Formats: sequence, C-alpha cells, structure tokens
Amino acid sequence: MPEDISFLLLPGFSALGFMSAIEPLRVANRFRENLYRWHILSVDGAPVAASNGISMNAEAAFGDVDHARTVFIVAGFDPLACYNRTLGDWLRRLDHAHATLGGIDTGAFILAEAGLLRATDSVTLHWEALSAFRERYPSVDASEELFEIGARRITCAGGTASIDMMLDLISRSHGAALASSISEQFVVSRIRQRSDHQRMEIAARYGVHNRKLIQVIGVMEQNMEEPLAPADLAQEIGVTRRQLERLFCSSLKDTPTHFYLQLRLDRARELLRQTDMSITAICVACGFESPSHFSRTYRARFGASPRSDRSPLRHTAGGNANTTLETAVP
Repeated sequence: MPEDISFLLLPGFSALGFMSAIEPLRVANRFRENLYRWHILSVDGAPVAASNGISMNAEAAFGDVDHARTVFIVAGFDPLACYNRTLGDWLRRLDHAHATLGGIDTGAFILAEAGLLRATDSVTLHWEALSAFRERYPSVDASEELFEIGARRITCAGGTASIDMMLDLISRSHGAALASSISEQFVVSRIRQRSDHQRMEIAARYGVHNRKLIQVIGVMEQNMEEPLAPADLAQEIGVTRRQLERLFCSSLKDTPTHFYLQLRLDRARELLRQTDMSITAICVACGFESPSHFSRTYRARFGASPRSDRSPLRHTAGGNANTTLETAVP
C-alpha cells in the first residue's frame, strides 16, 4: 500500500516549499509505482492561495479528516492567523492517534501553539522567523538546520530544503539509490544534509574573506541582547581594538560599533514585524539602553519610529494567537 501524506496548506503558504515536498514523491512513484499518495487539505476545503498568488485546490477541509498517518502544515506569511482551538484540537487528536506531524517553512508555529512541541523535540523553520519563534516559545529547541526528523515530528525550513527533507525520508524508507536517482531528476548534484546552513555563509553574505572579520561578525550575531564592547570583540578574536577597526574600515568601509548597531536594528525590525512583543521588550532583546535611545536610532536607520513601522497585528478567530510573521520565503 502507498504511504499516505497529507499537506495542510494555510493561506499565504510557501508554494516553493510545498512543491519541493511534493515533487520528490511524484518522481519516487515514477521509479517505483505506488510508493506514495498525497492529499491536499485547507482550512475550509476551498482553494487556498499561496504567498505568490497561485491558488491550489484542496480535497477537503482539515476538520473532515478523522485519520491521517502523516500531516505536514505548510505555512509562510502569518502562520498563526488561521490558528484557533478547532485546529489545535484536530492536531492533538491526530497526535493522540500516533500520527506523525510536521511543519514546512513556518509550520512549526502551529505545532508549538497547539502545545505539540516539547523541550526534547528539535525543530526548525525558516531562518527569518527563528527570532520570533524563539521569543514566543523559549522552551522549544529551534535549530537553524535545513530540516529536523524526529520520531513523530518532522520540520523543515521550506524553500528547496523541502527537497532535501523528502529525499532523506525516501532514503530511510526505500534506500539511498532511489533518493540519488530522484535528486538527479531535479538536476541537483548533491543531496544536502540536515546540518547544512540555511543562510549563506557570512563570507558570502557580506563579501568578506578575512577569517578574523568573519569570526567577529559571527560573535556579533550571537550577542544581540548584551552587545559586547569593541575591546571585548577584539579580545574574542585575538586582535587589538585598533586592528579590529582597521579590519572593518578596509573590508566594509564601516566601524565595528556602527556595523554592530545595524545588525541589532535589523533584528529589532524583524521582531517588530513578526511578533507582538512590546517595544520595550524588543528594546531589551536587542541590547538598547532605553526605549528613547532605541526609538532615535531606529528612526535614523529606517526613517520611521518603531511604533509606526510595526505591522498591524492580525488576531485569529479564536482570539488566542496574535503573532504576525512576514517571512521572506526562500
């Protein structure tokens, strides 16, 4: 019998993340008949639009499905906008019946909101939503891996990472040779492992090649809430403060202090637009001394105050989920 996999598409879902999950299953069936069968669900059984505007027909509303072996929640923009008690109860019933539950792109938000992610579960989601997820669910271990496959929880960063996740699952069930053959059909020369980076490496992202400079930018990105002083940054990478300043000046035409500030302001903007955290809490999370200082520097960077730049919060029908996410789907 083919293995049944259901995909619950939420409005604004990542079309690339969804199709990258479906296509490996289709090609697997081409090489070995009837290995997989998939079903498309929506909130109400009606067609659902992806973030790119393409509409996908659904077979049924999720509430009409009583039994499922594996369910992936495919989300993108505003994953919690459709969350309510009915959806949470449905997922908990499936979990009680020992179904495997997964999330693609930002689908992990739905599982976490339903209380279905434990401290022992390792999950992942799109990197741009990680900060918001960690703030909302601090007890859940959210990684930056391409995908995470547990006993009954499977999550993926979305985009083309869905291909790698599905190839890994196919390899586990039907062998590495089949997974390799499917990969070649997509003109993919290498099946990425779960530990591959979601984001471009720092060197590629900023166009820098100096090992010390790459190292110190990594230190900055890991220390947003309690920013390190320039002297401490220099000590972290084994150079003098003056050498650190020369590195930034020659490679980035910037100072370490100003570059660090821009990183923290960018993180603050992510939290403003992706969470319902108070401005004071965001100020603290991004290492600013006071809300007034935060507001001044934010306005100078983005041309708007934090309050006016915040996206309007969308409240769910159930009234218990109010995080707004604006992820850039890869």
